[in-house]
Parts: sequence; structure tokens; C-alpha cells
Amino acid sequence: MPKQTTTTRRRFLRTAATAAAAFTIVPRHVLGGKGYKAPSDTVNIAAIGAGGKANGSIPQMASENIVALCDVDVSMTEKLRTMFPDAAFEKDWRVMLDKYGKDIDAVVVTVPDHSHAVAGLAAMGMDKHVYIEKPLARTISEVRALTEMAKAKPQLITQMGNQGASGEGIRRTQELVEAGTIGDVTKVYAWTNRPIWPQGGRLPQGTDPIPEGFDWNLWLGPAAMRPHNNAYHPFAWRGYWDFGTGALGDMGCHIIDTPFYILDLGYPTSAEASVVQVFSQNWTPDYNPETCPPAAKIHIKFPARGEKPPVELIWTDGGILPGTPEELTVDQKLNPNGIIMVGTKGKLMADVYGADPTLLPTSRMDEIDVPETIPRVQTSHEMDWVNGIKEGYQPSSHLAKAGPLTETILMGNLAVRGYDYRFPKGDQTEATDGDEWEVRGRTRLEWDGDNMKVTNVDEMNEFVSPQSNREF
Repeated sequence: MPKQTTTTRRRFLRTAATAAAAFTIVPRHVLGGKGYKAPSDTVNIAAIGAGGKANGSIPQMASENIVALCDVDVSMTEKLRTMFPDAAFEKDWRVMLDKYGKDIDAVVVTVPDHSHAVAGLAAMGMDKHVYIEKPLARTISEVRALTEMAKAKPQLITQMGNQGASGEGIRRTQELVEAGTIGDVTKVYAWTNRPIWPQGGRLPQGTDPIPEGFDWNLWLGPAAMRPHNNAYHPFAWRGYWDFGTGALGDMGCHIIDTPFYILDLGYPTSAEASVVQVFSQNWTPDYNPETCPPAAKIHIKFPARGEKPPVELIWTDGGILPGTPEELTVDQKLNPNGIIMVGTKGKLMADVYGADPTLLPTSRMDEIDVPETIPRVQTSHEMDWVNGIKEGYQPSSHLAKAGPLTETILMGNLAVRGYDYRFPKGDQTEATDGDEWEVRGRTRLEWDGDNMKVTNVDEMNEFVSPQSNREF
């Protein structure tokens, strides 16, 4: 393996932002007859992340040229490196883009949330189309940066990896709602059984040996340095605020996407949360500000949109379900993940991705005949992105659509973090026990989406645009 360079993040991003690699994907019909596949009709793809989620997404694009694979953990890459033996491999995505950038048209980012933005912005800065796993990024300011980059470069085809956005469920749900079957929607319940990983305790204690083939420094990326611990990698990082976005960040883009898009909700005006507390001793709850809670309930409010009334979205996770609708019989149970849209003329229930939309009571489904009016995506979510690159269209979850959705979800997380986060009083520089700290975020947080700001609890804005911790 070639020796790694010592490129710093700042130097690399500065170079990437000014270097535009020229490429053109020419549609098949321009070059030849039916069935002809010219080299320029194949998208050259690089993967930042070659294990875990990438094992599901990259094979969907096997018809294309997988130029390079990158992962900080060699042990997780066997499947894709075997499937694509001609692809170059690097541990450091900066090295990969630097060495093979001229051969790359598009980049797939499937790494932990905290590294989405730095990798995605670098790729877009080099004029690469991007597919970024959900959620787009860990913080609202990072999401906004990605969205603004996409607006500045409309020639780039973008996609967030919430696969349901290309599915049947959201389209059929939209047809049912727009046919007036439930009237004007005023309330939405959304829920998940996540987390399905340990969440809500203290930060891991102690240091574990770094496994062979795993680069801990590269895995941390822009996050603050800390001792390696097996608790973080490869999956449970989702429950730590420095790396992940908890249950809401994990599943919100899948579940909330359906009502958010269909109802044209846009930025919310407020969010308020309550969270499950952890007690390892009597009377006094544990204080674990670095970790997401075991479960939460969040109220997110959206303003009226023209003639459409205001909407309240009530999210619950950790297996906490909304009340069973009275229209369901005793043997009809709610799914572990789903939504209920409550309108002035009825209710609609659906599973994750908006799948299996059902009017309540379920007998109504036998009484209606709503035709299909919305075109369906005929390929996978991943190939919809690839085809968008070839044919010059933005796919189902392009960043102009996925950005506001992700920002709304992360706004909900602001309310979760603010529920018991202790801010120093007065001139104190750090939170301590006793009277030197106070909780300021346990209230309804008022939100100015356009200006990306909590307007009534200024201290919470430190989580909107946190400072980058380090270069790596």
C-alpha cells in the first residue's frame, strides 16, 4: 500500500474547494442504439465507507465502475473488496480523493454521522456528485453547509440515503392524502422502537487495544481525541452526541420523511422534549450529557402554509407508542415503527417509509378507489441517483429536499439535549455540582429556521453550530 500523505483536513478542504475535476456523463441514446453501453455511460464511483451500511448500498450500483473503496477498518471491507477486486483501496478518504479524484465522477458517503459533512463537502468541492447516508450530518450548521453547496453547484446530482423516499409507500400515501380522504392534517404521530443499541449511560471508561487494521485516529476524524474503546465501533456510536444523533437521527429521516414531504411542512417554529432519565442511585438522576437518552418524546410545531393549517408532530422513541387509535380493534396492533396522520375528516396509518398506508377504520380501504397519479421510481434508491447523474435530473431525496428534513430532525434533538443540559451560571467556565450550574433548555425552544437560531434560549445555539474540535 502506498505511504499515506500527511494532508491535514484544513489543507485538503481548501484544495478540494478550488479544484474542479471535469467530467461528462453522456446519455446512452446520444452514443448508440438500444442496449449500447459506452464507457461514458458508466458512472465512476468511489465509496467513503466500505463496510457496514455500504455493504447494502454499493452492491446496488454494481452496474457502474467502482473506482475506489475507503474504510478506516480493513476487517469490515472483505465483502466489497471481494466483489470489486479492481477497485483501489485506501484507509484515508482524503488520500483516496487526492490520488484518484480525476477518475471519480461520484462519491458515496456511508460513515458515522460526525464525518458526513467533512467528507461530503470535500467531494462536492471537487465537483463530485454525492450520495450521503442519513442523516445528512450531525449538526444543523453542517446540514445547511451541504445544502448551500448543493444550491451553489446545481449541476451536481445529490441524494440522501433514506431509501423510502424512492419507494411505493410515500407515493401511495401522498395520493391518498391529496385525494382528500382525511381532510386537512393537523397532527402527526411518529414513533420508533430504536435505539436497538446501548444508549443513555455514561461514556465508556478505560481503554481497549486498537484492533489490527483499524485506524482509530481516522475514525475519530473531526471529533475530539479520546481513548479507544470497543463500545463505540462499529455500531453503538449512534448513542453518543459527538458521533451520532440518537434514535431520532437514525430513524427520523425514514419515518418523518413521508408527512414532512407530503404536507410541505418546511422549518418548524418550536420543539419541546421530555426524556427518560437513568437512575443508578436513589432520588438523583444520572447526568450524562455526552450520551443520548434511552427514550424521548418530542413535540415539533409547524406553522400554517397558505390554506394548510398548522401541524403538530409528536415523536416518540425507545419503544414508546402513541395511544392506539379508537378505530382499531383489540387485535389490530401498531407496528414498532410508523406514523399516524390525523386530519379533519379521518386518520391514516402507515409503516416506516410510508409503507402500507391504511385509512382508519381499516374498512375504509374497501370503500375508496384512489387512482395512481404519481410516477413511481422504477429502480432502487441508489440507482435513482445514478440514473439522475446520467440523465441530468435530481432524484427522490436530493439535498434541497433532504436538507430541511434533516434540519427539522436535528431541531428535535436540540430539544432533547436541552432537557437536562447544565449550563454554567454567571462567569463560571464549566458545569460543576451544586449551585454553579443551571438547566436552561427545559422549555419549548422557539426556532428561526431561516436564520438557523434558537430565539428564546441562546445557550442552545452552541449545539446548532459547534466549533470543530480538531484537525486529523
